[in-house]
Amino acid sequence: MSITDQGADLAHFALFEGFTKSDLDALAAAMEHATFDEDRFIFQEGDPRGLLAIIQEGSVAIEKQADSRVVRLATLSAGEALGEGVVLAADEPHGTSARTIEPTTILFWNGLELRSLLLERPSLFAALVARAAAVVSRRLRAADATLAGRGRMIGFVGGKRRLEHDLLGEREVADDALYGVQTLRALENFSITRDPLREYPALVDALAAVKEAAALANGELGLLEPRVRDAIVRAAREIRSGRHHEHFLVDMIQGGAGTSTNMNANEVIANRALELLGRPRGDYSVVHPNNHVNLSQSTNDVYPTAVKLAIHTNIEELRSAMRALAMAFLDKGTEFSGILKMGRTQLQDAVPMTLGQEFAAFGHTMLEDIDRLAETQALLRETNMGATAIGTGITAPPGYAERVRAHLAEITGLPLITAPDLVEATSDTGVFVQVSSVLKRSAVKLSKICNDRRLLSSGPRAGLGEINLPPRQPGSSIMPGKVNPVIPEVVNQVCFDVIGGDVTVTMAAEGGQLQLNVFEPVIAYRILGGLQSLRNACDVLRELCVVGITPNPDRMRWFVEHSIGIVTALLPSIGYEAATSVAKEALESGRSVYDVVCDRGLLTRAQLDEILDPARMTGGEEGGEESRKQKAESRNGS
Repeated sequence: MSITDQGADLAHFALFEGFTKSDLDALAAAMEHATFDEDRFIFQEGDPRGLLAIIQEGSVAIEKQADSRVVRLATLSAGEALGEGVVLAADEPHGTSARTIEPTTILFWNGLELRSLLLERPSLFAALVARAAAVVSRRLRAADATLAGRGRMIGFVGGKRRLEHDLLGEREVADDALYGVQTLRALENFSITRDPLREYPALVDALAAVKEAAALANGELGLLEPRVRDAIVRAAREIRSGRHHEHFLVDMIQGGAGTSTNMNANEVIANRALELLGRPRGDYSVVHPNNHVNLSQSTNDVYPTAVKLAIHTNIEELRSAMRALAMAFLDKGTEFSGILKMGRTQLQDAVPMTLGQEFAAFGHTMLEDIDRLAETQALLRETNMGATAIGTGITAPPGYAERVRAHLAEITGLPLITAPDLVEATSDTGVFVQVSSVLKRSAVKLSKICNDRRLLSSGPRAGLGEINLPPRQPGSSIMPGKVNPVIPEVVNQVCFDVIGGDVTVTMAAEGGQLQLNVFEPVIAYRILGGLQSLRNACDVLRELCVVGITPNPDRMRWFVEHSIGIVTALLPSIGYEAATSVAKEALESGRSVYDVVCDRGLLTRAQLDEILDPARMTGGEEGGEESRKQKAESRNGS
């Protein structure tokens, strides 16, 4: 393609609209191409500014670190600009990151070459500065909206506005917002947790999947004309690919049984569909949030279905994190298999075991919970789509329920079924109680493991001191040299929060009345939040603690030799009466069982060492090792 043809193509991009042919040709001559796979950075926050780019194909997320986490400020698609700050503030580093969310091709200009070109062409420089400033201004308004609850005004503000109306009257909505008037009211009414829907991407994706399935089903039944159906489906797919999440801003806890969340999805999809049809946002005579996007649906079947799908997704992520943590414990079990130590019951010496057995037990108990979580996923795959308001299916045409189920199953890849009694399914929240209970079980067991890690590492001089946890940070502002077990401590706290969340879910489920439980938003908030927190806790515990644990074998051997508990292992050799006498003398004299037995001539030290050989003491771990590998492998991918 000639430079002139390339320059003509550049004229179609909003950034260069109205530029002279000469300037466009000059830009085309300096233009380069680059292609990125999914989940690759074009630039990162803090990097020097080095390019101006236009997305030719694909999608890019603009992200920023905020409150120690990554926040998505915007999703950009074909035709939109990246790195425009190189024109305005070339010497300042990037204030955001640009990450691809699907395979993406960009047209770009090297920063140094672009600045040289602009110095030669003052008119081009002036025009590009004006356009870049407009882009930055629009992005800042989006940032204000997407960082709602962090000291900024809630929602999109400033700029051009459009007039929308609902039951309560007319309101102005920022034209930059894909949401509409009902979402605006929810933003004003429910500033509760300051955790917007956007922070739960699995739920946003699930809502989009439900809307796509409904549009396809309604299209098959002749209820949506093809162009409207296709626009809704395309908008929903964009959301599922990671785009437009910054417009999902309603608070996770809300009155109305999830209606605000459902309308947030309806309005975003309707306005994006309008754009795809070449219509302005808010032109609801063409695509309406209720009449088209919400056709044959009610919040009372859309919301619980989406929540179930989101929980299903988050459970799979937690199971993966738990499996990795379990394998880390099992690997330590193998590493520590030859190290003898004292087992303890009721905080008193019991009988010898190996450190490897102790760590392997941690891994196995977590593998059991991976299975229990999978069992709850099967319950989540029953939906009430087609129930509409209370389960009678009012406004849903014959055949809709089965069609929407089939499409949703195909979209999600899950073997979904429709509940046999839709009235029961619409009012019942038992599945959420079950999920929360299993999540609590996992948290209780993980917290107990962390308690044990803290106890076994206590010291370093005046505690058990059998293992060493990796030091992560200084432990005191007043006591020099102190290092605390901060990773198990933080995981303990996550587990306490999850356990408390189960009480909330229980009360919310019990509080439902008649044909609907209006408290599903807090149920979703606690379960989805708990799943995310516990997943993160598993990753942190594995990466920052478990893999770096080291043993103190001499310390553990000393405890074994000086513990009265080892007399139990001597019973077959010296008998109960002699063993009791040895234990009594050792306790009263403070001498070790080893010394008392040897001094009495009951056994030689060589015989004692043989009796207390780790393989003999523990029944031999070789067979157990093979068993644990088979057990772990049977769960991989299950």
